[in-house]
Amino acid sequence: SRLPEPIFTPTTKAAVGAGHDESMTYDDVVAQVGEDLAQRLRRITLEVYRTGSTIAAERGIIIADTKLEFGVDPSGALVLADEVLTPDSSRFWLASDWQPGRTPTGFDKQHVRDWATGTGWNKQPPAPDLPPEVVELTRARYAEAYKRITGESWR
Repeated sequence: SRLPEPIFTPTTKAAVGAGHDESMTYDDVVAQVGEDLAQRLRRITLEVYRTGSTIAAERGIIIADTKLEFGVDPSGALVLADEVLTPDSSRFWLASDWQPGRTPTGFDKQHVRDWATGTGWNKQPPAPDLPPEVVELTRARYAEAYKRITGESWR
């Protein structure tokens, strides 16, 4: 079921070759970057998610979760980097399809992960080649998410 409020779940990049990002507590973030910057990171992260989630919901999409990446530039300014609220960095679900205990139609890369897991791939390079039908389904789902959110067809 829907959480009453979004949750801030920070991570940090794992060492090269170590796999997934490393989970952190809020206290870990404070220890690494200081209280002021940690508060700003949490506030901005939740604002970006809430804004995107509201816009998507108005268009029939649930943003189940997302990943935002931040850095600090040479002048010390906080920078929101990389991609923001895309099917690669978020899980987009068809709102009309959502029911407790059931996986809704997704407009994201989860089916690629599911396919790769089904091959027995151990998540170590090299990854298996994606079959054309998986590539096409990914393209179609990303294009559908784009159309639903923007009201325009992907060109």
